[in-house]
Amino acid sequence: MRFFVAGLVIFCSVSILSAANNNNNGRITGTVIDSLTHEPLSYVTVFVKKTGSSDAITKGTTTDIEGNFILENIPFDNYILTASFIGYDLFEKEVSLSASFNIVDVERIALKESTQSLGEVVVEGLRSQMRMEIDKRVFNVDQNISSTGGSANDILTNIPSVEVDSEGSISLRGNTSVTVWINGKASGLTAENRSQVLSQLPAENIDKVEVITNPSARYSPEGTAGIINIVLKKNRKAGYYGSAQIGANTLGGYNTGFNYNYSSSKLDAYAGLSYSKYKRRGGGYNNRSNISDTDTTYLNQTSDNNGYSNFFWGNAGATYHLTPKDHFTVGGYIMFGGGKSTNDINYLSNVTNSFLNSRRAQTGDNDMPGENIELGYKHEFNNSHYIDFTAAYNVWNWYSTSVYNQHSVFENHTESSYQRQKNDEKNNYWDIRLDYQNAFNENHKIEAGYNGVLSRDDSPVETFSGLTKDDATLDTNLFNRFLYDNDIHAIYGTYSGRLNKFGFQVGLRGEYSHRSTRSLEYNQMQSDVSPSENDLFSLFPSAFLSYSLPKDNEVQISYTRRISRPWGSRLNGFINITDPNNISYGNPELNPEYSNAFELNYIKTWSQHLFSLSAYYRTTNDVIQRISFLDGNVMKSTYENVTQSTSSGTEFILKNQLFKSFDLTTTVNLFYYQLSGFAYTLEGSTIPIVGESNDNFSWNTRIITNLKLPKSYNLQITGNYSAKQVVAQGYRKANYSLDAGLRKSFGKISFSISARDILDSRKWTTITSGQGFRQENNFWGGGRQFSFTLTYNFGNMNSKQNNRLQNDVPTDRFEMEMGR
Repeated sequence: MRFFVAGLVIFCSVSILSAANNNNNGRITGTVIDSLTHEPLSYVTVFVKKTGSSDAITKGTTTDIEGNFILENIPFDNYILTASFIGYDLFEKEVSLSASFNIVDVERIALKESTQSLGEVVVEGLRSQMRMEIDKRVFNVDQNISSTGGSANDILTNIPSVEVDSEGSISLRGNTSVTVWINGKASGLTAENRSQVLSQLPAENIDKVEVITNPSARYSPEGTAGIINIVLKKNRKAGYYGSAQIGANTLGGYNTGFNYNYSSSKLDAYAGLSYSKYKRRGGGYNNRSNISDTDTTYLNQTSDNNGYSNFFWGNAGATYHLTPKDHFTVGGYIMFGGGKSTNDINYLSNVTNSFLNSRRAQTGDNDMPGENIELGYKHEFNNSHYIDFTAAYNVWNWYSTSVYNQHSVFENHTESSYQRQKNDEKNNYWDIRLDYQNAFNENHKIEAGYNGVLSRDDSPVETFSGLTKDDATLDTNLFNRFLYDNDIHAIYGTYSGRLNKFGFQVGLRGEYSHRSTRSLEYNQMQSDVSPSENDLFSLFPSAFLSYSLPKDNEVQISYTRRISRPWGSRLNGFINITDPNNISYGNPELNPEYSNAFELNYIKTWSQHLFSLSAYYRTTNDVIQRISFLDGNVMKSTYENVTQSTSSGTEFILKNQLFKSFDLTTTVNLFYYQLSGFAYTLEGSTIPIVGESNDNFSWNTRIITNLKLPKSYNLQITGNYSAKQVVAQGYRKANYSLDAGLRKSFGKISFSISARDILDSRKWTTITSGQGFRQENNFWGGGRQFSFTLTYNFGNMNSKQNNRLQNDVPTDRFEMEMGR
């Protein structure tokens, strides 16, 4: 309490002295936003020069997280106020400071994306693919040419610091504990279904992707690595605007889509519909050595898989502006479709009493419908004071049937078996939010709110076994119905302030969670099995401190506490013996992982360049690991809270507009990961499972090159490299890839060619070892492919007629008072 009082006294004293010393000086404040999206722009260079003078800049700064800026201690005079940002036109405005008018608030400065006019034809310049903000990075999908015609997973593959492996597992800065949202909410995505959902979400439906590495208390703390937010298209362009798209690729897939947007003073509406057929292929091998005191045996396998899927994706929504301050919103999206797959696995073995060789052929048929609906109301007391309520309901279902035919050759005989497995997973999910914000002035702001998440998951699995399809009967030993309920209720509050060049934000989030799981065997009812329950209350503080240095430099340090909760199959104790050589089961007693994350950010901007440095340090307790062990000749796997980990690293981002038609974005992530050793003994066993302490320095880099060529050609090349990296009980080898895209514009029509995995090098190899075994696993998916996409844009795009509507944002106080 004494420190608080002392700090308050110091704060007030500094404020009074600062005000007393400014009698002969003035102040200019304002906010910089994108003229089309109305979103705030961070790190825009803002400065003033005396009118008619070529002298040096009188005063300069950069905008903060919310796009706000303050220029203080400016001598009374006439000035030209300038705002400059890569990818946008230069903004200039005359302002005057005097004793009678010593504070100028220009309200909002709306920057336009750079364009070049040639007579009646408007040629759009390359919009900046990445925008830096102090708490996140924003990637504009429409500029990712190499992913045109692909899926959301293809988009994520080309985003710096994000990795997507062959099975769709997503990691951020080398950490797989990352939360993925759609439109700022989980939208029913779970760690188990998001790979399937994102692989079917067409890239053309996505507007941008936000990467938040150290979120404040306002955001969910789920995911120790941070949050990836996928924002779907719902453009606010005045009048009407839309596009139609058709494409195909060399694997035999194709896609088509249509979207439409309408905006007026009373109604904003959008709608989109797309159909995609994806064909996929993949394969790999797994070589395992069984090591004992007397001999070494092997069990090797190779796999080859192929498949296709057909999906429709639709989204629509509208916002009705009842009054200038009251807005009602309804929206949602729907996905339906399915696919088929084949997977052939061939085994070779010299294990005693095992087969010599075996072939396991799998065919799959699946259907994955999903839907989301959202209702919202927002009341704005003014531009920086509002209350916002949303309620969203999500349903994701997964219906699949897999058939396994296995034929094994032993030394003296052969065996055949048949299995058919049916899995009907049903997930529904409520997400309720109430957010309040009040910025009392440019220096003080509070945020508070409630977030409730109510999730229900029902996953029954039935297996029919026999020698052939005709004599297969229900295998009660392989029947399982897993019920998983998870409720989270959270309240949060943050306070942001600024004192001269210092900015700060402190926040606290409290979360109560209730988890209930039941794993039912054949003929068991819910009432027959007592649930495994977990009730938990946790606090998640956050703190941010920033300082504006001279000459367009900004530095920030932040701290957050985060959590990673166990999910789905990791909690299901059912012993899955579908593959008798590899048996797996979950652990209903798992606890969450907790992390403490520190991050230091530094950003320096020039007129044509941007440099960002991020240093981060994260400790995690109760790390959940997949542990494997040999039981006889069978490999078994489960999950346990067994150890602690430490992650630290440095991330460099350099954006260079080298020439008017050439820009380069380079990201380098250097990180160190240390996983403590452990010795864990399973219940009923006397032999401990040992994991040695493991640490690793690794790095990855991504370079994105954009080149504007003559005659409206745009070329983009993306290169990726990931060095060797530690995983549980082993390491993953280095890998690399190269993608490219070329786009040609013909007025309202554009044609794109994209090449993915040009070097055919997207392969993942992992080496693991444990008590009595060592194995090498290699998997690849996709391979080299070329895509071709034709896009037609339409709408009332007459620049003179719609210039006022397309920039429907007040730019200064005078304009507002004149009735805008």
